[in-house]
Amino acid sequence: MSPVLAGVLQLLALVAALALAYRPLGDHMAGVYSSSRHLRAEKWIYKAIGADPDTQMRWPAYLRGVLGFSLVGVLLLYLMQRVQGSLPGSLGFSSIDPDQAFNTAASFVANTNWQSYYGEQAMGHVVQTGGLAVQNFVSAAVGMAVAAALVRGFARSRTGELGNFWADLVRGTLRILLPISVVGALVLVACGAVQNFSGIHEVGQFTGGTQQWNGGAVASQEVIKELGTNGGGYFNANSAHPFENPNALSNLFEVFLILVIPFALTRTFGRMVGSLKQGYAILATMAVIWLGFTALMMWTETAHHGPAFDLAGGAMEGKENRFGIAGSAIFSVATTLTSTGAVNSFHSSSTGLGGGINLLGMQLGEIAPGGVGSGLYGMLVMAVIAVFVAGLMVGRTPEYLGKKIGTRQIKFAACYLLVTPALVLCFTAAALALPTPADSMTNSGAHGFSEILYAYSSGANNNGSAFAGLSADTQWFNSTLVIAMLLGRFLPMVFVLALAGSLAEQTPVPETAGTLRTQKPLFTGLLVGTIMIITGLTYFPALALGPLAEGLAS
Repeated sequence: MSPVLAGVLQLLALVAALALAYRPLGDHMAGVYSSSRHLRAEKWIYKAIGADPDTQMRWPAYLRGVLGFSLVGVLLLYLMQRVQGSLPGSLGFSSIDPDQAFNTAASFVANTNWQSYYGEQAMGHVVQTGGLAVQNFVSAAVGMAVAAALVRGFARSRTGELGNFWADLVRGTLRILLPISVVGALVLVACGAVQNFSGIHEVGQFTGGTQQWNGGAVASQEVIKELGTNGGGYFNANSAHPFENPNALSNLFEVFLILVIPFALTRTFGRMVGSLKQGYAILATMAVIWLGFTALMMWTETAHHGPAFDLAGGAMEGKENRFGIAGSAIFSVATTLTSTGAVNSFHSSSTGLGGGINLLGMQLGEIAPGGVGSGLYGMLVMAVIAVFVAGLMVGRTPEYLGKKIGTRQIKFAACYLLVTPALVLCFTAAALALPTPADSMTNSGAHGFSEILYAYSSGANNNGSAFAGLSADTQWFNSTLVIAMLLGRFLPMVFVLALAGSLAEQTPVPETAGTLRTQKPLFTGLLVGTIMIITGLTYFPALALGPLAEGLAS
């Protein structure tokens, strides 16, 4: 079977699975975030943390909950790493150095999961399961809670109340992420993923030497790693490791986990605002970009350039034979168009243009379909911008879902758009201008530039994948990437919640003959064009110096 045909068949199977899950999961999530009923286990949690789940919060209070909870998460995870040497189940590993411990703690709490260490050589069972895996759940739930708050901003009127952060956090974890993760972990175990608490084993190799391997609760962490669009792997090889991702079936299932909640949240949005067609318009925008990027990636990776490519059937360097070009291309696009960051191949080994596609996927803002929660609220901010652009063209005050998009709303949306590019481009420029950071580059020229641009694009967009080839475990990168990850995660949330509060306070505007029909294909096309133009104008010069220059020279 040719790589192209294999890719098409895998893509069709993936689309069919996502379509089957779209309606029930989307409706379930809408019910979760609209329900007034509390489960018994949830009541115990609210009592333990001293929260009243029935108290409605305005956006400043909601934001304080997000930031306060995340700060406690950073401190606890940092502490666990610093005392790891004294914890049971540490597998003999020592405590993590302060700068790397803080980098890792901030990374996992920010849903970035950037890893500048070898997981199987640094983290014991307690830190992996009680620290990193827990943050995989709650950091994803925080993103979903912020998305639910923004949707309520569109759905509600004449009130600044956006719901209750603690209720949204607990419900998202217990009613959505945890049940799917239990079932998903069983599927991965059935596929051959490892799930145990074994120690370090020394095994023989075909070459006559020995190698050390340790087990762990890999399947359970792998499933929430993908489902929560986290991306931090139990092992350094991440999802290319056979203990995490044993075969082609598990590979396709993991891609499904990455995409299923972000896509289904568009139906949740439609349900909560009272118009499923509005959700379909957002879904269509995400699907067009995702399918387009996937097709381009498969084309660039299967295009033949000389005898070596002909013999291998395409660009097989850095890819696992058990996944092939198609499985690697589908996975890499899914993980960079979302905030997942998991990898089943070395992105640095992709063709020049293929690496550029991964970079551009993150630089879009990871909104097609994006991370759990963050993809939806990022796309809705882009919808606000698109409506504003359309209003400028026809000379009419823009409206979206019955809400006026005025000066205040546009300021919040514009600040949201500017935060991440400013972090990426400023830190990239600083790293290249200073003498020491550039020493971490394995390659020179366009590819070396791409390594640093990719690192900051990944950090600021809360992706966490690495281009490989960059030695990032230095004080400079540990420190600056922490700043990029934290500001890239929480500053946009400030503007999203402020936007939600301003929308919830408005009185609905009745629809007239001049109102832009945002549920129509025309708006979908406008939204796709707005996203691509804004991203292109922002990042094209940097992309031209890196992946485009490399791709055109090959």
